[in-house]
Amino acid sequence: MRTLPPLALAAALAGTLLLTACDDDRTSSDDVKNADRPATSACAIGDLGVEVGAGAAPAAGDTGTVTVTLTNKGAQCTLKGFPGVDLMADDSTTSVSPDPAVKAQPLTLGKGGTTSFTITYVRGEAGSPKSLPVRKASFTLPGASADARELTWSYGEVARRGGESGAAEASVSGFESTGD
Repeated sequence: MRTLPPLALAAALAGTLLLTACDDDRTSSDDVKNADRPATSACAIGDLGVEVGAGAAPAAGDTGTVTVTLTNKGAQCTLKGFPGVDLMADDSTTSVSPDPAVKAQPLTLGKGGTTSFTITYVRGEAGSPKSLPVRKASFTLPGASADARELTWSYGEVARRGGESGAAEASVSGFESTGD
């Protein structure tokens, strides 16, 4: 059996201790890449059941709401941001802006979990050039603009902001928790 001289043994031991004591509680990029990934991913429109309820505006100038309720039929997923909503008339499409008073909050949906968002609009005068004769609405989920779900719009024409060429006088809320 070979023995190491005391100085070589001390140097080897010091080197080992130095290498194992180099943890400065910082996270490296490799640590981040190799960390456990979250169990949730973005929600897919194909995994969600859709129900629509409306508080339609009865007359021109009145405000109405269309609430879209989504039920997760797939694995746990997360919604981050606002739904994308377009209102479609026979000859044009206009995007609905998020409600400026609302900040989008991430929302995680377990299997069977529900959420909703609301389209708020001002009803326009039928046949007026200052109204958009909406026939359908479509929506997408954040991060999935290619997959859209279309809905029939039977809630009357939508007023335009600022006259004939203005955008629809409408906004969309963020995703809201529903149920317990």
